[in-house]
Amino acid sequence: MRPTRSLLTVLGVTFGLAVTIGNVIGAGIMRTPGEIAAQLPTFWLFISVWIIGAIYAMLGANALAELAAMTPEYGGQYIFVRRALGDYAGFIVGWSDWISTCGTTALVTMTLGEYAVVLMPHLPPARVIALVVVAVLTVVQWLGVRSAAVAQDITSALKALALILLIIACFSAGGRNPTVTGLEVERESSMFLAFLFALQAVIYTYDGWTSPIYFAGEIKNPGRNLPRSMFGGLALVTAIYLLINIAFVRVVPLGTIAGEKLAAATVARFLFGPNGYFIVLAIMVIALVSAANSNVMMAPRVIYAMGKDRLFWHGAAEVNAGGTPDISLLISSAIAVAFIVTGTFETVLAKLAYFFVAIYALSFTSLFVMRRREPNAERPFRAKGHPITTAIALFASVAFLIGAIAGDTRNSLWAVGLLVASYPIYLLIRLNR
Repeated sequence: MRPTRSLLTVLGVTFGLAVTIGNVIGAGIMRTPGEIAAQLPTFWLFISVWIIGAIYAMLGANALAELAAMTPEYGGQYIFVRRALGDYAGFIVGWSDWISTCGTTALVTMTLGEYAVVLMPHLPPARVIALVVVAVLTVVQWLGVRSAAVAQDITSALKALALILLIIACFSAGGRNPTVTGLEVERESSMFLAFLFALQAVIYTYDGWTSPIYFAGEIKNPGRNLPRSMFGGLALVTAIYLLINIAFVRVVPLGTIAGEKLAAATVARFLFGPNGYFIVLAIMVIALVSAANSNVMMAPRVIYAMGKDRLFWHGAAEVNAGGTPDISLLISSAIAVAFIVTGTFETVLAKLAYFFVAIYALSFTSLFVMRRREPNAERPFRAKGHPITTAIALFASVAFLIGAIAGDTRNSLWAVGLLVASYPIYLLIRLNR
């Protein structure tokens, strides 16, 4: 029986902001400052790399907002890459995006479980907690898109509040001059490479700003509300990131957090004593619940769209009465559970890490194609400064991709192998269509 229901157009800007904050801000902002401080030993270098990362994300949002607003459907970047570049490019984007999102669900919930066990040692093992979290969030999604959106709004608001309180505590208790550091400046020749490595880490930490695109067909007045969600969400994330980093350096010298795997915990110990570590873990658990919910919501939308286009099993396009793609939800959650049980999510994500920037590059290319192929198409939002701004974003994505491949040749070869192997699978699916 062919699916008859469609997803519901009931979401607004508030949800768009919440899902952006929920998906972008996770454990990364608590960890990455230590990694960046080890690479960039002066305050202004340390802060500038976060600003440049935000600019890259904003340039990307500028391009993708046009594509999403003119193609307000469900499924993320798969939708407009397929429209611009054809079925195979869409197939690659859709499958890699879906598997990566399922793997991220596993990673986020496992990390949440590990932190929860440290906070409360009497809890079951981290893997059991991760499975429970996936199950609970799947039930919330099953109840309908409205309940899922409320869960995202609440968890994202709690996350933002927790981080704001941490920032306030840092500024209230700290009194250092942020330009003072405990490190010496390296030679300029090595500083350039250090800045590039730091920028890679920052771009990973900003990743997830595309979240509203996955729900483009469910957002009311997408031509207006999608760009608002993307730019507004990114502005909030950028403000939080910059304030957190400035707040950290206000409490301790930059050299104190350099190389720390959990920089926020080091800062919290200065603020709250021995209990500071546990306060940071509690904040991270809150942050990761929000991130997990956003990923559980996003993954089904991808294969729902692919199912409608017959690039996935067509049954995945079924929608329940609550507006949830229920079969896609069950399949996506089952894949996340399999990753958790087998412990393979880190391996899978390492292999697919190259695709996330490659998908950006394909999306930016799609804007050039669509402007040329469909110059008179309705565009509720037009990318500001195109083609220059889009070209900058595309160049940065390609440069990032080259740097990532050079830095991890083994996994990059695996990624190429997966790309080659995907073509026969794509041909087989086309034959079955």
